[in-house]
Amino acid sequence: MRKTPIIIMLVVCCLFVVSLIIKATSAPDGAAGFDAFLHGFYVTFAAFLTLAIMSFLYRDNPFYKFAEHLYVGVSAAYAMCLGFWSTLVGNLFPRISETLCDWFEVPFTGYEWHFLVPPVLGVILLMRLSPKGGWISRWALAFIVGTTAGLNLPRFLRSDFIEQISSTFVPLLVNWQGIGNFFSNLSLSASGQLVTMLSNLVVFLGVLCGIIYFFFSKEHKGAFGAASRFGIWILMITFGASFGYTVMGRISLLVGRLTFLLDNWLGVITNR
Repeated sequence: MRKTPIIIMLVVCCLFVVSLIIKATSAPDGAAGFDAFLHGFYVTFAAFLTLAIMSFLYRDNPFYKFAEHLYVGVSAAYAMCLGFWSTLVGNLFPRISETLCDWFEVPFTGYEWHFLVPPVLGVILLMRLSPKGGWISRWALAFIVGTTAGLNLPRFLRSDFIEQISSTFVPLLVNWQGIGNFFSNLSLSASGQLVTMLSNLVVFLGVLCGIIYFFFSKEHKGAFGAASRFGIWILMITFGASFGYTVMGRISLLVGRLTFLLDNWLGVITNR
């Protein structure tokens, strides 16, 4: 049983080398020598990582763990570098040190000493690594969480609460000019008066019945119960559409990786 992992590893290494050679020899026009080798390595390594991630569908294995750890490590390193150059070099150094600005070749904007507060809080957060001084980091964490919550509360209140409520205040009679004008200009187009009125009616009834479903001070019987059951259907349709949208997004990612494997790596299909 111990020979099986070794055999699988040797087979994977051989396939990797073969793919590297084939893709290097079929490099785009103008690529030769080391550039052709890099092209073959990039395509082969990307295909290897894609297949390694997909191998989790079979079961957990060392190839999947390698790809997972590599992805997490590269993502963390990229985020750290991006934060250093955009936050420290881009925002902090130009406001606290002219020498550091000359070193990193960024313009100095003038001293603003209140910008020293974030790095001090960051250093205090690192006290979490100290066995005895870990409690000090709670002060910085509490300040950061409280400030973030206070700054984001008005924004979320406006976007997720007020805007959603105002979007439900829709007219049930759109551009109403009488019953005669309504039937004379009757249209089934998406922007027509009939479809718009029906859409607004569905929004109004859906919001009303959804609220009724969560009203537990009255027993759900009769017309009230029917409205509650209709609210359940509205909620289920909404959740299903949201879940379907999420699945479609994941499917698009899968299609992209399969297209890469079949086109850029194996060359089975070609872009038109």
